[in-house]
Amino acid sequence: MTPVALGFRVKSGYAIAVALRGPASAPFAVARHVVELSDPDAADTRQPYHDGFYTHEVDARTIARRVRIIERAAKRSVAALLKDGRLVECRGAGLVVGSVIDPAKVGNPHIRAHASEGRLFRTVLESALRSHGIGCEVIVEKQLAAKAAAGLERRDSEIKKVLAGFGKTLGGPWRADEKAAAAAAWLALSSN
Repeated sequence: MTPVALGFRVKSGYAIAVALRGPASAPFAVARHVVELSDPDAADTRQPYHDGFYTHEVDARTIARRVRIIERAAKRSVAALLKDGRLVECRGAGLVVGSVIDPAKVGNPHIRAHASEGRLFRTVLESALRSHGIGCEVIVEKQLAAKAAAGLERRDSEIKKVLAGFGKTLGGPWRADEKAAAAAAWLALSSN
């Protein structure tokens, strides 16, 4: 079987996943999923550092409880994703994130909450994938285009054309998040 790679665009509480198969020189799209990284039955896990933020009710125990729920949700969701028979032979994954800034270095409390959530959802997804033997590379979204051009040894216009073709294969919606996930999967295919 030809190898498969996954790409994720990590958001707050979920990730858009795109799977590609084939050699990196001629990949084709095989699947798109929304992977829940929070618990839909616990609304405060979608933005765990924000919920209660404006009422100053967030304490360390509350955050720790939310993080445990999020870790379980991510493990469960990744295990369910990997049961998709089209993803057999998954060799690697790319995680596209908004930032990798250390939240402790952010002065503004609201922006620090965003940074904390970004780090949390990135790390629980990475941990869940690694528990299944899938290595991950984290890519900051602003660096994705340059990294793709260098790693795939193709012009940006050619990459965009191929990414658009994946959308035609998988159907809508096919927006920036799906394209970013597909680019990350393509990079993961090229490095395996």
